[in-house]
Amino acid sequence: MIRIGIICPSEIAYRRFMPALSKISSFQFAGIGICSKQERFGMEENDAEKIEAVLCQERDKAKKFIDEYGGKIFDSYTEIVESDEIDAIYIPLPPALHYPWAKKALENNLHVLLEKPSTTNTADTKELVRLAGQKKKALHENYMFAFHNQLKEIAQIIERGEIGDVRLYRISFGFPQRAVNDFRYNKELGGGALIDAGGYTIKYAAMLLGETAHITAAQMNYTDEFEVDIYGSATLVNQDGATAQIAFGMDNSYKCELEVWGSKGCLTTGRVLTAPAGFVPEAALKTANGTVNRKLSADDTFLKSIMKFEQCIQDDAMREENYKNILKQAELVDEFRRTAGNII
Repeated sequence: MIRIGIICPSEIAYRRFMPALSKISSFQFAGIGICSKQERFGMEENDAEKIEAVLCQERDKAKKFIDEYGGKIFDSYTEIVESDEIDAIYIPLPPALHYPWAKKALENNLHVLLEKPSTTNTADTKELVRLAGQKKKALHENYMFAFHNQLKEIAQIIERGEIGDVRLYRISFGFPQRAVNDFRYNKELGGGALIDAGGYTIKYAAMLLGETAHITAAQMNYTDEFEVDIYGSATLVNQDGATAQIAFGMDNSYKCELEVWGSKGCLTTGRVLTAPAGFVPEAALKTANGTVNRKLSADDTFLKSIMKFEQCIQDDAMREENYKNILKQAELVDEFRRTAGNII
């Protein structure tokens, strides 16, 4: 039995992680850590009233987890990562906090499941991978979409030649502006469209193009309202000349699409990166004979991502392969920044 805890009672942990975790008998939910006054990031030390209100709110959120799923509340992030009641930890904190808390968890011999991105830069990701390897611990980055059955089914359509030879992949992911206090718009918390929405498109492009994928052109765009990048685009190419164009943003009309343009037809899908559990995606195949809508499989990507984490805990080879995938993603994000002229 793997005893797993959570740092921070986040919305995604309650809405997506816990329902998926409860379906896997090899995991036991041990509890949730709430931040102490000393650990509260980004709040003025002299703003005692605000700090107390936030801490009370976090404890109330944590109690919902315990009431529904059992376990206990740990009174600080430090307490939960140092506890001998925990074997593994899930970290759904804002990106800038991933590195310090994942590092502390690994140093205390815990397996670590991180919400994407692993960290905000390659150097920090390399250090986590080094430490995980030294400690022989699993380190898993939660890009859930990568485990959806629809990706295999799309690949099979392409491999069967139903749209001919691929001429171009195009991946788009963007969503309307969220609340101005959302961490995605906060530079100190590791905000920015590139490592949020853009990370998905880079990940999928690299999956389509293979190990030799690299970025040949990139653009990061800003607005006057925020200090972080708000939208962007790039071109990725592999050694065979296969090309993927990506576009992303977090002040856009909603789009989550794949387009594969072939010599004999075109395949398009929606929700390719964000399909929720049970959702039945569709692919539209347009050829000279007309357009056919093909239903693809429903799936539960959060469940399968946790299962992959479990495999990495148990299997040395799987763990090593996962390290490589995490590093490749971090390196491509930094390559994007360099190509766009953004100093790393």
